[in-house]
Amino acid sequence: MSTFQRILVTGGAGFIGSHVMDALRGRNAQVTVLDDLNDYYSPAIKRANLAACLGAITLIEGDIRDADLIEKTFAEGRFDAVIHLAARAGVRPSWADPELYYSTNVLGTLRLLEACRRHGVKKMVFASSSSVYGINKKVPFAETDLIDRTISPYAASKLSGEQLCANYAYVHDIQCVCLRFFTVYGPRQRPDLAISKFVRHLLNDQPIERYGNGLTQRDYTYIEDIVSGVLSALDYTQTPFEIVNLGGSDTTTLNDLISAIELSVGRTARIIEQPDQPGDVPLTYADVTKARTLFGYTPKTSIREGIKKYVTWVKTGAPA
Repeated sequence: MSTFQRILVTGGAGFIGSHVMDALRGRNAQVTVLDDLNDYYSPAIKRANLAACLGAITLIEGDIRDADLIEKTFAEGRFDAVIHLAARAGVRPSWADPELYYSTNVLGTLRLLEACRRHGVKKMVFASSSSVYGINKKVPFAETDLIDRTISPYAASKLSGEQLCANYAYVHDIQCVCLRFFTVYGPRQRPDLAISKFVRHLLNDQPIERYGNGLTQRDYTYIEDIVSGVLSALDYTQTPFEIVNLGGSDTTTLNDLISAIELSVGRTARIIEQPDQPGDVPLTYADVTKARTLFGYTPKTSIREGIKKYVTWVKTGAPA
């Protein structure tokens, strides 16, 4: 069991954050959630993610860029650790407003690290992204790969966040674990992501948009596997700074993903073909050797099993 019991979870009302928050509550941790509940997608969905636990957590609505709010939150919270999941997310949208992505994801991370320094918080788990690998041609992607070909402001902002964590780990003795998530999916998934859109469109007998020829490949990771990795990263204390992949350690083409969804939903998709989108990478594939070595991490949910679980969740009344 972790020695960290007073924990700040930024972005705790979101998809991954709400699952992490639930798991921390299962450990009887004192959880504070900091989330601005912005309208990138419906704030009502985020509030629904928190509805069952509002009496058991402290919820602070606000922006991680707000220096005064961050100072007040840390002064009152007396945290042992921070799990930093808040971010402006999405590769494609980051091209529409790159300044917003950089200010939120980089300045916001800096604000939190500075608050950790000032208030003696010695642990941060930082949510990075597989997008930092960019158009890396070596597979599977390993943490030791050269990172010099990011192709979106979102990816660049996450790489900057990793570098800031390294700065504060080595200079200010804040142990940081940066987790590169690979295409996370499952219950509460953001509605703008492919699996969520495809499932709902098929259930409603609506066509789906497929970008490119369907041969792009992703390493899809089920939310339960990601949460186990996040908790293991929280518990890990051996080295001052680490970057660790959390993925499914397998790849699935877009066409095969659509087939798996068709099978689970029981309908054939009507596909509208669209051109490739700027910033999308052709392939992601996680080498999880390091996560297995450091954390004992082993992804357990196959893409077909995960899709089946997700479809069942949607059918049983998931928030729209």
